[in-house]
Formats: sequence, structure tokens, C-alpha cells
Amino acid sequence: MTERTIFLDPTLGWILLALFSVLWVGLGIYWGRRNKSFEDHALAGRNVGLALGSATAAATWITSNTTMLAPQFALELGVWGMIAYSTASLGLILFAPLAVRIRTLMPHGYTSGDFFRLRYGRAAWAVFLVFTLFYSLTWLVSMAMAGGILLEALAGIDYVWGMTVILGVCVLYTMRGGLGAVIGTDFIQTLIIIIGIVIVGVAVLSQVSVGEIHAELSANKPALLDVLFPAAIMAIFNNLLFGLGEVFHNNVWWSRAFAFRQGVGGKAFLIGGLIWLPIPVAAGFIALASGSLGVAVPSSDMVAPLVIAQVLGTAGAVGIFIIVFCSLASSIDSLLAATSDLVTEDIWRRLIRPDASPAALKSAAQWITLALGVLTWALCAPRIGTLASVLFFAGPLVGAMIFPIITGLYWRRANTAGALGGMVLGAGAGLICYFTIGWFVATTIATAVSMVWVLAASAMGRNRFDWARLREDA
Repeated sequence: MTERTIFLDPTLGWILLALFSVLWVGLGIYWGRRNKSFEDHALAGRNVGLALGSATAAATWITSNTTMLAPQFALELGVWGMIAYSTASLGLILFAPLAVRIRTLMPHGYTSGDFFRLRYGRAAWAVFLVFTLFYSLTWLVSMAMAGGILLEALAGIDYVWGMTVILGVCVLYTMRGGLGAVIGTDFIQTLIIIIGIVIVGVAVLSQVSVGEIHAELSANKPALLDVLFPAAIMAIFNNLLFGLGEVFHNNVWWSRAFAFRQGVGGKAFLIGGLIWLPIPVAAGFIALASGSLGVAVPSSDMVAPLVIAQVLGTAGAVGIFIIVFCSLASSIDSLLAATSDLVTEDIWRRLIRPDASPAALKSAAQWITLALGVLTWALCAPRIGTLASVLFFAGPLVGAMIFPIITGLYWRRANTAGALGGMVLGAGAGLICYFTIGWFVATTIATAVSMVWVLAASAMGRNRFDWARLREDA
């Protein structure tokens, strides 16, 4: 790394990393004392309240992309790029009624895989597992890689060491504390992130006004203010559908729907989405202010740290370090917990050890969490640059699962042929567009093809699904 890309003294960076690592692991051990069974470990006893529920929904969705990529979108695509990224909040907001429906139909459910198995049968369940596990692993790898890259850029901490520490810490407290520890730390991380963003925004506005920012952009970068910027407009729809697909299918969010106390899920996801909504806008605003502040930006993906370091100096460098660390941890721990629970419930319990006791399932979930951490580390250690783009490659897969889930939850006519065909055909069409046109249309095409197939197959279907089948004692 060059000297100017390091914003914080490495010694101070290591001290901050050590302090937060000890804090998260200690809290994980403390909260893990209450876990006696797999249900306690995976779903926090199904008794999570509104405050913790809203915080974990927001914190899990505040990834390093929210704090780092949203400014990049603003710098490259302008105001529309900033808004395009904020549309991901609709994933949480529109999942609110689905969470209520899920908890009503499946009071004993554990995972999103349970829904596909009971609603559409084993063939669709198998395809769903392949799609969702691929997406989850790519998200996990991208977050762990981002941790190593950003800690190296911010404080000069070696990539492998930084990635290893943040991944190892998340593995340790997730193994010990399960979803309860994840949700508890999410609450603290949400407060830290929101307070940090507010302080940075106020600091930027104290040095440059909105009028000055607009004038500078109009004079030097007018395209960023263009309401008909084609790439930005396409990105809005693609990001919106990508966000819907990410939330609707992934066990990260289904596990929370099952874990929230009765009557809490809808409110928690709605509040979480509203909390998250302004954060990418605020982060994007920071990027748009870079010109007026005279900040040189050699790489657009590092615009946020550059501006914050310019405005707040060492205090800003410490702040961005803490915000990035919290945003990474809040996503990595959730992914580890939800993915290990999915593998434990849908593969270990259903296919390998159907007679496993609750205590044995809890132990299996802990070991699977460790295995996921080791696998993620092995994929991240070589620092293969193209891995960051794999998440966009998964866009067609998540888009193809939107309508099988929506129709399966609300329409008795939705059937296996529609769900299976919608996922396979939608993902196939989206991947073709990904390679021939670009990532910014792939998810949109996949969702459209899947929608047409699912709706047509459901309309022609004669069978009526019995909702009572979803109430199987999981």
C-alpha cells in the first residue's frame, strides 16, 4: 500500500481491532450461556423483541458495501447512483408482510429450505439449496475479503492478518452464542454505525454547503446530476430487484422471521428498512462533497475514507475504522449463523442424521460454523481479485427466486413446475445477459423470465395447496 492510502497508524489500528475483538467474543460467550438446544442456538428461543429485531435487521444489511460502495456509486453514477443503492431498503420493507405470513404459516419452521421442501417438494428444494448456498458463500467471501482489503487500506494491517482476525472473531462468538449473540452484537453495532454516520455528515456540512456541492458538480461533473443518466437508471431497477431477491430467499432473514416474538416480525423489518434507507444516501453525499473539499480521489472505492480523513483527521480515521469493522462484523456473523443453520437443518438433519437430538444438532451447528469459517478463509487467503464480482454473478440466481417465494406464500395454485422452471429458466436467462450485456441488467432479466413462467404455470395449475402442510413440526 502507498503511504497516502493509510489513514490510521497501524499500532492504533491493531489496538482498536484487539479491543473490539475481545468485546464481541466476550459478549458471545456471555449470551451463549443460555443456549441449551438447537432452537436456542439457531433462533434465540423464538423470543426476540422489537428493539433487538429492528437493530439486527438494519445492522445485517449495513455491510461494508453500504459504507464503501454506496459512495462509489454516487461518484460514478451521480445522484441516481446514490438512490439506486438506497432502493435495497425496499428488500427489508417489503419483507415485513412476508415475515408475518411466514411466522403464521410455519410456526415451527427453522429455515427457508423448510419452506421450499414442504411447499414445492424435493426437486425444487435441491435447486433452491444450490442457489442459496452459492449466494451465501459468495456474500460471505466478499465480506471477509473486504475486511482484509479495507483494514489494510485504512491502517496498513496486512490483508491476510486483518481478514483472519475479523473472520476468526465472528466465527468464535457465533459458534458460542448463536443467533442470540449475533442479534445482541448487531444492536451495539447499529448504534455505533448510525452515530458515526451522523457525526461525519454534520462535519462535512460544517465545511461545505449543499449549494457549493451542487455548483461544483454542475461545473465539473454535470453528468452526475443528469436525471436521464442511462446507466444509473438501469442500475436503479437492477439493484432494487437484487435487493428483493437477496432478502426474500436468504436464510439470514427467514431465521429472523422465525426468531422474532409473535407480532414483532413485520414491525421489525419495516423499522429496520427505514433505519437503513438514509445510510447509503448519507454515505453517497460524502462522496459528492469530495470535489468541493478538494479531495483527490485516485480510486473511487476509497472515496469515503479519503473525505472523512480530510474533514476529521485522525479522529475521522478512527471513526471510519470502527464503522467499517462494525459493518463487516454485523454481516459476517449473520451469514455464518444463518448458513450453518441451513446446512444443519436441511442437510445434516434431513439427509444425514434425522434422529439427532436437540443438543447434538446444536453441537453440529457449531462445528459447521467453524467449517464455514475455515472454507471462507481458504477462499479469501489467495486474494483473487475477481471474487468481489462473484456477488453480482449471483444476481440472476437470487432474482429467479423472488416469484417462487411470493406466489408460494400467498397463492394456492403455485406449483412445483412453476417454481422449478422459474428458478432454472430465470437464472439461465439472467446469466446469459450477465455475460453478453452486463451485470446491471442480469437480475432484471432473470426476475422477468422467472415471473412470466411462475405466473403462467400457477394460472394453469389445477391443484390447490393445503396450507396446513407448512405447519409440520420441524
